[in-house]
Amino acid sequence: MVSVALVLFLPILIYAAYARPILFNATNVGALAALECLIAAICLYRKVFFPLVMISFLFAGSNLPVGGMWIAGRWVALAVGAVVGSLIMLKQRGHRFSQFHAFAMFAILAATVSAAVSHYQNFAILKVLSLFLLFLYAGTGARLAVSGRENRFFQGLLTACEIFVGGMTVSYGVGVEAMGNPNSLGAVMGVVAAPILLWGSLLEEGSFAQRRRQALYLLSMILVFYSHSRAGMGAAFLSSAVLCLALRQFKLLGKGVVILLIIVASSAIFAPETFSRTVSDLTSSVIYKGRDEGIFASRKTPWGGVMQSIHNHFWFGSGFGTTDTGQDASAQLDKYGGFATPEGVTSENGSSYLSILSWVGVLGVVPFALLILTLLGKIIQSVLWMLRTANPVHPAVPLAIVLLAGLIHAVFEDWLFAVGYYLCVFFWSFAFVLVDVAPNVSFPRFTEKWAPARRVWGSVAQSR
Repeated sequence: MVSVALVLFLPILIYAAYARPILFNATNVGALAALECLIAAICLYRKVFFPLVMISFLFAGSNLPVGGMWIAGRWVALAVGAVVGSLIMLKQRGHRFSQFHAFAMFAILAATVSAAVSHYQNFAILKVLSLFLLFLYAGTGARLAVSGRENRFFQGLLTACEIFVGGMTVSYGVGVEAMGNPNSLGAVMGVVAAPILLWGSLLEEGSFAQRRRQALYLLSMILVFYSHSRAGMGAAFLSSAVLCLALRQFKLLGKGVVILLIIVASSAIFAPETFSRTVSDLTSSVIYKGRDEGIFASRKTPWGGVMQSIHNHFWFGSGFGTTDTGQDASAQLDKYGGFATPEGVTSENGSSYLSILSWVGVLGVVPFALLILTLLGKIIQSVLWMLRTANPVHPAVPLAIVLLAGLIHAVFEDWLFAVGYYLCVFFWSFAFVLVDVAPNVSFPRFTEKWAPARRVWGSVAQSR
């Protein structure tokens, strides 16, 4: 069918190029090429569309020359992926929907209510629409990309992480900051690259593959350290520690700690002045962020602002994706075309959990809290399964570790519900997949009631 359509369409294009050559300028040719790629991706939906969505959002948030063309294109890819994925699932009718999906639907409804009462109603509705498209794609297209082809999917994911970390190492080595913001570098390395590469190094796929992934894992940790992102460092270290402990890789965890201590001790012995200066610089730039008020001094201003916003809009919030800045967002939508966040409408609150509370209020945050708690329960189930089996060969293992790292990182960075950010799209796509593949392990139950042993005082007296 596709071949017949191409054969019929080709003569029309040739005639149009001959009769109206002005139509075939650089812009129109580029749009036509993008349309052809999109149609090809739809034809190979399960294999191709998930990488297409991830790449489009990643490029749109990067500092590369190709990023500009993806600012609008990412939304087209997400919308098409959501619609096509929904149609495929409706046709198959073999996929399970659980309470997690119900909470996601109620979260959309809560976000819609908060947008309806927002001062920036039009802009907030656009934000809600983007969240709806994300949840719809994650609940359909992302699940279809993994279901029935887990081995190929995660093998491709490992390969993509290896290429990505190698490319970022070369890029930052030559002085090109491809990710733009250092916090973005720390986020993508600490939440995605480091946990996945560490998991890949535990698979029995030959010594060469294991050593290659261990080296790339070390490079990803170096990039996290280079970014000076405390949230990225915390997510990377904690998720790596949980993975090693859950899979009983105590020797590997010990080796990592020993190598780190050896490097630090060697630096202190052979170059004490340089080591002292480095520690002082890192303490100032990483821990205190150049401030003397304390470790969380850099968070006081955004956290104070969001607490004030919560106080002003306690029940229904300021509107999903917006903050109370006293500016009219609708006047800027025409300028930005709805694809970028107007300046002054949103702000970085320093915590995803405080942000969603500020956006939708105390009433609206309930389904979002239930959504996150349900996801956390699936993560805990997966970790319990790892503790019982010590088996890394399960789709839930990398999914759970990446999502755990994301939940930790989101405590200090505002991206968990910022749909335009690539890490948000990646996180929720993984979340909907984990709900399907998480092993069915029950939580420990303490059913036996403790009671003090009863003494028979008469028997004791008689024995005396």
